Amino acid sequence: MIDRDHKLPISRQAKLLDISRGTVYYQPRPISPRDQILMNRIDRLHLELPFAGARMLRDLLRQEGHKVGRSKVGRLMRLMGIEALYRKPKTTKRHPGHKVYPYLLRNLAVTRPNQVWAMDITYLPMARGFVYLAAVVDWFSRCVLSWKVSTTMDTHFCLEAVEEAMELHGKPEIMNTDQGSQFTSMAFTGLLKDNDIQISMDGKGAWRDNVFVERLWRSVKYEEVYLHAYDTVSAAKAGLDRYFRFYNSRRPHSSLDRQTPDQFYFEALSLPMAA
Repeated sequence: MIDRDHKLPISRQAKLLDISRGTVYYQPRPISPRDQILMNRIDRLHLELPFAGARMLRDLLRQEGHKVGRSKVGRLMRLMGIEALYRKPKTTKRHPGHKVYPYLLRNLAVTRPNQVWAMDITYLPMARGFVYLAAVVDWFSRCVLSWKVSTTMDTHFCLEAVEEAMELHGKPEIMNTDQGSQFTSMAFTGLLKDNDIQISMDGKGAWRDNVFVERLWRSVKYEEVYLHAYDTVSAAKAGLDRYFRFYNSRRPHSSLDRQTPDQFYFEALSLPMAA
């Protein structure tokens, strides 16, 4: 990761890690109160209507009295890292120089923990400003294996989340992500290859490939984030830590026969439950 005290220049470290220098030096610009209101509303509408693109969201916002154009909505969506989910052929434009890997989960029976992990990033509103949340989830058990928060949507905190998950839980056979530049970067794919992990990527905007993680984001936001207007990043981290402990160890899931993710994960591994 970037070490600002290392004798190697930051620009050189960024190049070796395949991280944009602009990301390393980037200082987030303050978000205007009006844009913050719009972003928070777009976030809720996106969870409710994941198929809605910038044009539909613009119309919905106008119905609510917001004077906003399609280009403005599109810019805020890009800042938030969200896009409409819909059926379409794989005609996506990948990041120049970054390989996009095939989707390996179609018709795959996921029957055990650590067979498939999934990772994604989502926008989280705060009282003032916002942060990004990245999480690594076990596909079989829905267990959240690790998570990280960042003020920028870069590769760095994604790498940290994967490294922490592997340190705590071993390695998956397959890692599934979307085609975001964080996940197609050489640093991220290199980490997976170095650990003999197969790489699977969703078709960009393909609704069926994203439903599983979208359900997690819905739970996190409606059961935790929207109920607490975090004042600081540290407050957001404390709230998320509390929620994910509840989600893993106490929240039953209908898809898991009313068991918790921890129960489903650790019992299948024949290991004692985590404290």
